[in-house]
Amino acid sequence: MKKSLQQRLAILSDAAKYDASCASSGTVKRDSARTGGLGSTEGAGICHAYAPDGRCISLLKILLTNFCIFDCAYCINRSSSNVERARFTPEEVVWLTLEFYRRNYIEGLFLSSGIIRSPDHTMGEMVRVARDLRTVHGFRGYIHLKSIPDAAPELIEEAGLYADRLSLNIELPTDAGLGRFAPEKRPEGIRRAMGELRRKIEAADDPTLQTKRRKRFVPGGQSTQMIVGADGADDATILKTSARLYSGYGLKRVYYSAFSPIPDASRALPLIKPPLVREHRLYQADWLYRFYGFGVEEITGATGGMLDLDMDPKLAWALANRQDFPVDVNRAERERLLRVPGLGTKTVTSILSSRRFRRLRLEDLARLGVSLRKVRAFIEAEGWVPLRLADRADLKALFAPKPEQLSLL
Repeated sequence: MKKSLQQRLAILSDAAKYDASCASSGTVKRDSARTGGLGSTEGAGICHAYAPDGRCISLLKILLTNFCIFDCAYCINRSSSNVERARFTPEEVVWLTLEFYRRNYIEGLFLSSGIIRSPDHTMGEMVRVARDLRTVHGFRGYIHLKSIPDAAPELIEEAGLYADRLSLNIELPTDAGLGRFAPEKRPEGIRRAMGELRRKIEAADDPTLQTKRRKRFVPGGQSTQMIVGADGADDATILKTSARLYSGYGLKRVYYSAFSPIPDASRALPLIKPPLVREHRLYQADWLYRFYGFGVEEITGATGGMLDLDMDPKLAWALANRQDFPVDVNRAERERLLRVPGLGTKTVTSILSSRRFRRLRLEDLARLGVSLRKVRAFIEAEGWVPLRLADRADLKALFAPKPEQLSLL
């Protein structure tokens, strides 16, 4: 019996929850109030939903189908899996997107798919969804397409004309891991597709001789996702792979998705999932690499390749490098201030701006929203010297979370 639209929606939206890369940041602002059509990439009036593990799912996040000709061991939709299968037509995805948007449930569409028939056939149907939304219905909301790596370049290029962001999943942090768990996927093919997409994005951003207007092509850039905890790679390996992807392919984001055990999984996969806080620490370390000037070796060098789960990577680095503290907030340059635990990029900008007019005291930092508990051991300010707090042997214990009694099962 053919499944109803509601039954297929339940199956294909549940199957999409394993994909973490659903942020709508980084694209251009569009609003139907000014340009006509329907939808908006801005947040006003948009309801956000949250998955049970806390992830934001404000986009309609579904698969076109969970049929797949590949048999990747870590994927619940692999061809040998006995999960219930379903499929949408492109017209049904378009209709669902418009109806969900009109009810203010979503701000856009995140569309992925298992591979059916061939990469070109699957990518062609996904492009059809985006093209119809943009050209037939005037949809101005956000569209994120999960590209198929081996699809024809002209299909990827056409997708870029309609989508705000394209992503290609690198899947696992090492080629050896991908070869072991997904032998049908070729890591060199994924990287080649990333490189071609980067060249197209950069070419579209160059002004022409006729006009200064840039061609609209994937304004939100490209992103990828790595599964954490499936192949035994440590955090240092994961972060080094991320660094290469950022520098080599100009990615906007690398998403980390903690491995979730799946039914009837391969014996080679772990039986339990890694702690979700590991995923969180990787995002924090990723932020330090991209915006705070840290090298990957600095973040993981003193921890044996794995991040400390009890404290954030910046605090862990500061405690391992106490000789670099205290930092004088009234004299230190921006790069040193960014290494103080508790000081973010916006706060450092505010400090640099404020100290042009007066010497800052602890009370001034508190007015800027700084947690004095976090920073007082690592800084000097007008009227405050930490009195060798950074040399205290129990300093780590001051910041470690308090022990909690586990509940009875």
